[in-house]
Amino acid sequence: MEFQIHNPLDMHIHFRDEEMKDLVAPLTSWTFSGALVMPNLVPPVMNLEDLKAYKKRIEAVTSQDNFTPYMTVFFHEGLTREVLEEIKDYVTTIKLYPAWITTNSEWGVTSILSDTNKKIFADMQDLGIMLSIHGETGDFVMDREANFMPNYELIAKEFPRLKIVMEHITTREAAQTLDKYPNLYATITLQHLEITLDDVAGWALKPHLFCKPIAKRDEDRDALLELALSGHPKVSFGSDSAPHPQHAKECCGCAAGVFTAPIALQVLTEIFEKNEKLENLQKFVSTNAISIYGLTPNTKTIELEKKEFQVPEKYGNVVPYKAGETIAWSIKTIS
Repeated sequence: MEFQIHNPLDMHIHFRDEEMKDLVAPLTSWTFSGALVMPNLVPPVMNLEDLKAYKKRIEAVTSQDNFTPYMTVFFHEGLTREVLEEIKDYVTTIKLYPAWITTNSEWGVTSILSDTNKKIFADMQDLGIMLSIHGETGDFVMDREANFMPNYELIAKEFPRLKIVMEHITTREAAQTLDKYPNLYATITLQHLEITLDDVAGWALKPHLFCKPIAKRDEDRDALLELALSGHPKVSFGSDSAPHPQHAKECCGCAAGVFTAPIALQVLTEIFEKNEKLENLQKFVSTNAISIYGLTPNTKTIELEKKEFQVPEKYGNVVPYKAGETIAWSIKTIS
């Protein structure tokens, strides 16, 4: 059995920088036409100069592939209208992180709905710049995303022409919020379509499945599956593939992030085939994103075959999702 995916897009990816970028970026550019690159470096990508320099570094290690890095800027209070006008033609979206909520987010905002931030939202709305949000509060870890939903609703209601992407949603509450406002959209990761908190810590702690937002309950996973498998037009694939060196995962103070990039398309194909929804995979990994973000992706066709593939134990010093396991689908050709 064979299956083709055209112009696949990953609308949430972490490449990091320096040696890690050199290792992981080609693993995405090989199979994807483009990817939305997160700005939470140390220090973060905060202005046009940072953006151009980072994009150039990414292109230097992905030039062998037909691939576009779609760039983002870290949301901060210095985003005046003048700055926004300067960067608007270079960014696909601006990424907002609550402070200290995830990896390298210490430069994030402490008050989502401050007067300063509302002014930035208004300017973004006027200039047609999208807003992507890591939507979690600092509450009990299982409630953080659900408790953030009122913030999404308030922003969506007050700024109805501002496109807002709820990043890597993990809860039934987020799935239910999606259709309340026409300007709300969402990305969903691979791991949150498969795992629950029980997989992370139910028997023995599995650090390579630990990510933020943390995996939730069966009913939450099932709500995400329903959105993805249906080809819901407001939802697109965003892997949130987040590499960390093995020693930073297998330690006290385990870093948050699941590295799925090398096998994302193969495992997604397996999920959609198992649920008899292969006809909707193209929407989830390409068509919806093209519409939501207004993209014209590079032309690339990925031909997969139902042939077993053993996932490597490591890529460099990074342990991938399903390391050492055998998955049902393989990449046959890329054209």
